[in-house]
Amino acid sequence: MPTSALHVARTGLEAQDTRMRVIANNLANVGTTGFKKDRASFQTLAYQDARVAGQQSSGETAYAIGLNLGTGVAVQGTQRIDTQGSLQTTGNSLDLALDGDGYFQVTLPGGELAYTRAGNFTRSAEGRLVTAQGYPVEPAITIPENASAIAIAPDGTVSATVPGQSEPAQLGQITVARFANPGGLQAAGDNFLKETAASGAAQVGIAGQDGRGSIKQGFLEGSNVNVVEELVDMIECQRAYEINSKMISSVDEMLRNANQTL
Repeated sequence: MPTSALHVARTGLEAQDTRMRVIANNLANVGTTGFKKDRASFQTLAYQDARVAGQQSSGETAYAIGLNLGTGVAVQGTQRIDTQGSLQTTGNSLDLALDGDGYFQVTLPGGELAYTRAGNFTRSAEGRLVTAQGYPVEPAITIPENASAIAIAPDGTVSATVPGQSEPAQLGQITVARFANPGGLQAAGDNFLKETAASGAAQVGIAGQDGRGSIKQGFLEGSNVNVVEELVDMIECQRAYEINSKMISSVDEMLRNANQTL
């Protein structure tokens, strides 16, 4: 039996180590534009039913409670928390933030679409609106070289003043993608998420409509990591790790005493 307790405690150490890694990643990305924090979820491992509740205890009676022994814990998965991050003023005309649900669309090398909340865009040498990695925003927006006073409306309409024209010229419209299950999107690094079967297909539409967030020009969305909450979670995780570690020490001492006695 003590060896079983050792294995249960080991699963606790592994689970808390994974949780600490999730917390560390949250804290590491506290300053990352548009980052959404993750939360580790746990589940019990298999149970050994030494006695099932309701089993006959005699010819006329049944056990009111069972004898079920758990075999530990495992990390069930990590869940992204998609709450709104704080909006930070930058004054840069190509910095965009989404106030509400949805994602900007970006075309990755090879033509695959990715989705991001990080709107720190810039203009490429060809005039395309691109990410910091040089990946073009979808749908394509091309800004003339001599354009000035670039304005992006809350619905994503992009316009700019072009020499020789009295009225601002409309350059295109940035659309916003939503998903039936945004938690099913796959994190791909570089602030990008990818569509999966769990997320459902992207539902692309105009910003500010049908539940999509509106676009804020001259703002960036900060991460939604609350440092105080993460530090409290880290302390709780550390204590749980210590308790599991002490459990292993206690079982080891029990085994040592048993060996010396027998």
